[in-house]
Amino acid sequence: MDANTSLHPTIDPVDAGAGALLRVAGLTKRYGNEAAVTDVTFEVRAGEVLGLIGPNGAGKTTLLETVAGLVPTDAGSVDWRGAPLPRARRRDFMLYMPDGIRPYRDQTVAWVLSFFAGVYRQPTDHVATTIAALELASVLGKRVHSLSKGFNRRLLLALALIAPHPLVLMDEPFDGFDLRQSRAIAAVPRRTAAAGRTFVLAIHQLGDAERVCDRFILLSQGRLRGEGTLDRLRATTKLPAAHLEEIFLALT
Repeated sequence: MDANTSLHPTIDPVDAGAGALLRVAGLTKRYGNEAAVTDVTFEVRAGEVLGLIGPNGAGKTTLLETVAGLVPTDAGSVDWRGAPLPRARRRDFMLYMPDGIRPYRDQTVAWVLSFFAGVYRQPTDHVATTIAALELASVLGKRVHSLSKGFNRRLLLALALIAPHPLVLMDEPFDGFDLRQSRAIAAVPRRTAAAGRTFVLAIHQLGDAERVCDRFILLSQGRLRGEGTLDRLRATTKLPAAHLEEIFLALT
């Protein structure tokens, strides 16, 4: 499995009530002389689905990696419920699923799901419910390396749901699905967030983002260009009937 998704079974309990679960302030990451992310500040609220929106190359993946503590930042801070959260402890609170990895690629889907459930001591009925919600039953006997792109993304989402971390960060969870599939899969994190989990999803398909997200962070060239609900962004741009694509173009 990719090191970016290494397991960490010690999870602190968390109140899923209202309020800022996570606050990122002034986050900046450079690679040489080039800034991938510059002075980005935002909050993640408990029980919401927050969309990190922008085209390829906007800095979405870098932002997720730095928030998750996988790479160091050049400036900025990450707080959990008002207290500083060091890089070394972030895996206790958040699970990051990168785009396109194939965890334990030579094992079967059933084995990978069972292994995750065992590590996190999750009951079999929770695993069964997750399998049904993501329609994975038909591929349980397949090796991970043989899965289609869409089924591999379903597997990654299933692992995120099985793990007990209060905050899930995912990179492009709906890429590769057709309209009907993306609608069905998008409903899963929505229902899970309603039960108290929190998601930050990096998405470049704006139609998918509108369906699933409560609020949006608009990112372009590594900088924050807008933040808020769709209604708030419409008010900011004075485009009362605009879709997210029109708003993004107006702000960037």
